[in-house]
Amino acid sequence: MNKLAISQVDTIFANGSYPIEFLFHFPARLNAKKIRSALKTLSAVFWPAFGEYAAGFIVFEKYSEKDCFEEVIVDREFRRDDPPETIYETYRRSIPSPAKRLFFLKMIQSSDGTLLIAKMNHLAGDGHSYFHFLSALAAISRSGMLPFKKYLLRALYKPHHSRTALKEFHFLGRPAPPLADPEKLEIEFRRISKLEVQNIIKRINSDFQGRASSNDVLSAMGIKKLAKVREWPFREALRLTIPMDIRRQVKEYGPKYFGNGLMFHNQEFKISDLEKSGTPELAIDIRKEMPTVTKEVYLDYLSGIEAIIAAGQSEKLRPYDPRSGCLVTNLSKLPASKLDFGTGVPDFVFPLTIEKNSAAILADRDDFILRFAY
Repeated sequence: MNKLAISQVDTIFANGSYPIEFLFHFPARLNAKKIRSALKTLSAVFWPAFGEYAAGFIVFEKYSEKDCFEEVIVDREFRRDDPPETIYETYRRSIPSPAKRLFFLKMIQSSDGTLLIAKMNHLAGDGHSYFHFLSALAAISRSGMLPFKKYLLRALYKPHHSRTALKEFHFLGRPAPPLADPEKLEIEFRRISKLEVQNIIKRINSDFQGRASSNDVLSAMGIKKLAKVREWPFREALRLTIPMDIRRQVKEYGPKYFGNGLMFHNQEFKISDLEKSGTPELAIDIRKEMPTVTKEVYLDYLSGIEAIIAAGQSEKLRPYDPRSGCLVTNLSKLPASKLDFGTGVPDFVFPLTIEKNSAAILADRDDFILRFAY
């Protein structure tokens, strides 16, 4: 039996909240037999995804296909032109919840191709981990029937699971109770050309003598929009939360770390400032407040989480509170080009993990796409 202590950051998701779930449509049918074989092959190295959570540990005994894979056949086409709220409501409960294992893949064979819905409990890993695993699954699925090639690819994609390598930790507390699902969500998509974002950055450099990244600009657009769409409690301040991937800055983790290599950055804004400030000014403010991630900074962050747990304040473990803040997540580097299971890449990608008062940054060839939910 494999057994792994969860990390300090993992405790944020120990209640099953914020699962990572995407819907992918492929115009040609995928080979279910190959994908089922690839799942079993990868279960040996990505075993936390196929495990269960118990008392501060992820445990894995053996691979069970029935607990993490299902194929269904339907005699209808996928309606990609439906409103986003309709797509969300149609497919958000396709995968049983709570699932027994931390990952589940559902394959829907339709009359116009295949829908893949992949759901991973955030306790197993973050978005980087999710797409690293799906990229490995795609590569092995299209590798053919040669066993040596499968095992070569498995070794190439093999992750590491050193969740407490930086700081020893054993979670003995209780997770925060999850927030109730929002009764109704409005979902809105807005396209912003990459050229427009680059022009804003140039303006910041020249007119404001500042500096900003595309993430700063898009986060500024996100919080300005979300500040307008509803009456916020007290109408005074709004907290922006941005997840930061620390793999590049903290070498103990690195690009093959399978887990939650995250630090959540929070910044307070007065509602009045959001209403009167332009995107360039807000982008500069966001850039100025973004922390420089080092090993020492991240150790302090982990110690802060431990202090919250020790004080029994589990409600403070939530990344953000949609009643008083918003979350902006950058998914623009989503590696859709690596999700070729043998018949080509998906022609439609839809995130099914949607939190109230949040914005997701997506991208295609020429545009950034901001998906708002409120």
